[in-house]
Amino acid sequence: MEAAKIIHELKHYNGPEVKLMEVCGTHTAAIFKSGIRSLISPKIKLISGPGCPVCVTPTAYIDQCIAYAQKDRHVLYTFGDMMKVPGTDNSLSSAKGDGAKVELMVSPLDAVEAAAKDPDTTYVIAAVGFETTIPAYALALAEAQLKGVENLLLLTALKTTFPAIEWICENEKGIDAFICPGHVSVITGSDAYTAFAEKYHKPFVVTGFEGEHILAAIYEIMGQLKKGEGKAKNLYRNAVRDRGNAKARALIEEYFTPGYAMWRGLGEIPGSGMYLKEAYQRYDGGSYGLDKDAVLAKSCRCGEVIVGRVNPCGCPMFGKGCTPTKPYGPCMVSAEGACGIWYRNTI
Repeated sequence: MEAAKIIHELKHYNGPEVKLMEVCGTHTAAIFKSGIRSLISPKIKLISGPGCPVCVTPTAYIDQCIAYAQKDRHVLYTFGDMMKVPGTDNSLSSAKGDGAKVELMVSPLDAVEAAAKDPDTTYVIAAVGFETTIPAYALALAEAQLKGVENLLLLTALKTTFPAIEWICENEKGIDAFICPGHVSVITGSDAYTAFAEKYHKPFVVTGFEGEHILAAIYEIMGQLKKGEGKAKNLYRNAVRDRGNAKARALIEEYFTPGYAMWRGLGEIPGSGMYLKEAYQRYDGGSYGLDKDAVLAKSCRCGEVIVGRVNPCGCPMFGKGCTPTKPYGPCMVSAEGACGIWYRNTI
């Protein structure tokens, strides 16, 4: 169907209100960039899910990262979006300003290279991410083994999205369908959503990041809902295969094993964390047990934002006591966090 006809149908939808959750921060940003909300009926609500791994990282993990960065002859390597995540007392950014040894990395391999050149210093990788980035940490370990690098540690806060999606399906009854995460789906494959669609009888649609891709996904979802269907559908076939990336999944399975994990704003979700297997424990920086989380002020509604109960602008701290330059809640700290995206596009 032509784009104009799709937009016309979505714009003039006048049935029961529906809520569609996008489980990807890049989709949230693309929805704003493309002006999707202005092209569809106000009865089609687009809500953001837990699509930002940085935003759901618990306080205790940040505190441990800072402790390593402050330790003699230790250097912490991290991606830039981790710098402002609040710990108990401060962030990596403020700790670095006070002299802590924090380096930004383009790839985890940067830390491996630095460790190989400086064997008297321990290099710690702040390993945070979903299925999309977990293979990169596995590759870094493989490279460290190949080069005989022993002064390298991974402090992991790695998570997988499917247990979180299941948690939402079990606990949040008002969500009618899911726009599935495009980048994650490249690794996992679209077939992984079939069981969810069958179990919860809801549409799960994989799509790309252009405006027309997202509109096509919404149109597919609305068509399924009209027919009373709940199916998994892959509309991103130029990037996502039915069974995903077998090599990337094999890397994950070689080095990591699942376990419980704390999701900031959600709590503990069994089987959602990924930890180094026993054979590679010598590279672990003490990742188990980093599940203590800060008690956020009642006025901070990040926990509700993450599961789509409220939009970021519904939080009383949004744009006031919480901004990207001085974030209070975890959803504001990253470029993929829902609050940060909403702030940059609405204020």
